[in-house]
Amino acid sequence: MELRQIHYFIEVAKREHVTEAAIHLHVAQSAVSRQIFNLESELGVDLFLREGRNVKLTRIGKVFLEHVEQAVTVLDNAKREIKEYLDPGQGTIRIGFPSSLATYTMPTAISAFRERYPNVKFQLKQGAYYHLIDLVAKGEIDMALLGPVPMKEKKVKGSILFTENLVALLPSDHRMAHVKTLKLNQLQEEPFILFPEGFILREIIVDACKQLDFRPNVAFEGEDIDAIKGLVSAGLGITIIPEITIFDCLPRKTVMIPIAKPSVDRTVGVIIPRERQLLPTQNLFYHFLMDFFAHLNHLNK
Repeated sequence: MELRQIHYFIEVAKREHVTEAAIHLHVAQSAVSRQIFNLESELGVDLFLREGRNVKLTRIGKVFLEHVEQAVTVLDNAKREIKEYLDPGQGTIRIGFPSSLATYTMPTAISAFRERYPNVKFQLKQGAYYHLIDLVAKGEIDMALLGPVPMKEKKVKGSILFTENLVALLPSDHRMAHVKTLKLNQLQEEPFILFPEGFILREIIVDACKQLDFRPNVAFEGEDIDAIKGLVSAGLGITIIPEITIFDCLPRKTVMIPIAKPSVDRTVGVIIPRERQLLPTQNLFYHFLMDFFAHLNHLNK
């Protein structure tokens, strides 16, 4: 069994199409097909079901995929660890983040770290909350900044960096734009602009509304926080968002109002895998995050 065969197998399994896998691998389709055939012959099982030009994993193929992905991750990490052992300041960090942390938290932390370690490279992956947890657990990224911080996941370890409030964002000509604080039920008749179902920020907001015995009337949904802010700016509704997303830039024609009841907040932090150790460069950045935000929290007290 050759490592090349394993890479070809993983690519075909992900794309469920031999030709597309070959194009991505920059090799001939016949070469991919031959290596897959040789791998199946060596193992003595069919890894794929052929459906015309498409292929799908068999039951045993799915089992094999899970194991070889773990094996490839171990080999890749071994090569990276050797390289980073020689010089942690030259390594690469694969980090994920949701859109709500893309404007301030993530770039601020990376910028400060790069002042100290200018040669460290970052591979950035923006994604939804639960998807990022899954990517860290599988080893496809090294860590992720998240809010709220998951503390009971079996395969990832969460560390809280700070806690932040969620605030109401209203059009500047809204009837309640002049108030200093508000209760969520004062907005129960308003059109809400929220993330789609399955997004953690929507869950937080819906749960907060339930505490005051109503469900938000969702008029618009968006997967990007800047798009949501833009819809509020256009006067199409109101939203509840983390205060840090408008930390240094309030959208035009909007006002931010703190929520007095119920208190709506979330923890923000970093998750790392429980089942494998961080490589030297990853570990360097992880401890930098802890120190950096501890210092910021002390200054803000």
